[in-house]
Amino acid sequence: MIYTVTFNPSLDYIVSVNDFQLGLTNRTDSELILPGGKGINVSTILMNLGIDNTALGFAAGFTGEEIIREVEAMGIHSDFIKIDSGISRINLKLKNIDGTEINGTGPVISEEKIEELLEKLDVLEEGDILVLAGSIPASMPDDMYSRIMERLQDKNVTFIVDATKELLVNVLKYHPFLIKPNNHELGDLFNVKLTTREEVIPYGKKLQEQGARNVLISMAGEGAVLVAEDGSVYEAPAPKGTLVNAVGAGDSMVAGFTAGWIEKKDYRHAFYMGVSAGSASAFSEYLATKEEIMDLYEKVAK
Repeated sequence: MIYTVTFNPSLDYIVSVNDFQLGLTNRTDSELILPGGKGINVSTILMNLGIDNTALGFAAGFTGEEIIREVEAMGIHSDFIKIDSGISRINLKLKNIDGTEINGTGPVISEEKIEELLEKLDVLEEGDILVLAGSIPASMPDDMYSRIMERLQDKNVTFIVDATKELLVNVLKYHPFLIKPNNHELGDLFNVKLTTREEVIPYGKKLQEQGARNVLISMAGEGAVLVAEDGSVYEAPAPKGTLVNAVGAGDSMVAGFTAGWIEKKDYRHAFYMGVSAGSASAFSEYLATKEEIMDLYEKVAK
């Protein structure tokens, strides 16, 4: 079984406003409400690819109830922990105004609720995959990811981590199967600027030296690089297409790679599935369908 954890899920209120004017009443031209959060996005793409998975996390108030309802309506199993006070966040995304977003804060997560999540994760066993993705609420300790991985390290669970800064650095000693920084996040870790696929390779290898098994580096319009555990390095330019919505593209890449690895246990196939899923979502209004992903796969994996 694959499990994803979204610590601070959201309802994403995605709107377009033509001729937006600051300080005046503006009316939407289109609007969409979707469940958001990196783990939920990974779960969605996996589900679109026909891979069963369970979404975990925290949900509070009426927004939390709607997040759970929408996740389950998509066919994803969910086992969210209910928070008694506050509400899950609402993120406003103005998609045609230079990607402007206003993100909510989310509820306070108590130590009691954190322990409840840890106990849910105790059921994981050898062969299971755990995806830890995204930021954590300010009320949670910044060693949350490493606490989870330390607790499960003797169970031979496969860990996939999509996080930044300390959340990422702190888990490397537990040898995650896959980490997915983008080139900017990778550069920040080493205080360098990385703009080409060739430049990111040695820094991906440095993260391997620190404990990561496979390092998948997304680079938006520059494509992607995989520094694999078997010593191979795969590169791909970004597929040709029109950028429609970059939100969730990185999460889609994680999901595509995971699906590809499960299918064939082959790094090349997993890499191109990741590139295809990430790009297909970037070219779509929402997260990509299986058909959109496989159409791109036929082009990028030649």
